[in-house]
Amino acid sequence: MSAVLQDHAVTPWVARRVWHGFLGRGGGVSRGPFASLNFSYLAGDSPDAVRTNWRRLQACFPRGVEFVQVHQVHGNRVQIVDSDSRGVTAVGDGMVSAAPNMILGIMTADCVPILLIDEQARVAGALHAGWRGVIADIAAAGVDAMAALGARRERIEAAFGPAIGACCFEVDAALARRFEAEIPGAGRHVRQGGAAKAFIDLKGLVRDQLSRAGLPAAAVSDVAICTRCASDRFFSRRAAKGGATGLQLSFIGLRE
Repeated sequence: MSAVLQDHAVTPWVARRVWHGFLGRGGGVSRGPFASLNFSYLAGDSPDAVRTNWRRLQACFPRGVEFVQVHQVHGNRVQIVDSDSRGVTAVGDGMVSAAPNMILGIMTADCVPILLIDEQARVAGALHAGWRGVIADIAAAGVDAMAALGARRERIEAAFGPAIGACCFEVDAALARRFEAEIPGAGRHVRQGGAAKAFIDLKGLVRDQLSRAGLPAAAVSDVAICTRCASDRFFSRRAAKGGATGLQLSFIGLRE
């Protein structure tokens, strides 16, 4: 990755034959609430600025490497990406691929970005887990899709990127009760908040879901950054308090 973006990326793994990282909000050309490395054309940013941000990123990779995205809808659909995939492939909140030089990109601004890899089987995945996706168990859907491409559940490694932490994800008590009713063991990841409020640990819930899907506990890592607490480095819808904000990119792709 070029020096322009190197200082703004978090890479949870070393010595992997994959391109991967969780990018922050620095290193681009966008301005105002989108400053500066916004990758979303739908957030209200200048299209020219977004195109420049994408060009800066693409320039970090060899010719022929393709970035692929899905139109994220806060569900649990996972798309399979092959060597013919281009641009925004389809509706979904996850992608898996066994094709080299196809980089899977997920955009977030508080939701949990999840990168997955079975390096031996050469299968990679990227998931977008907002609270609706967590209830819908996007994590299990992603692991199932990887297994369908030849990955072994006990070999899959997962990494969580910057996302809103249990310190800041406060919701209505009614929503917390829904988590507890629909997700086994969710009560361990819910604590009392303000009046008729509760705090939820989304990453804790996803860890449990990945464990139930067959991943060993030691295979799950977390960069442990709360986007709201670190909103100077990462986009956060909660920190923006309903105002405009950009989206950061998390990505993974197999090197040839």
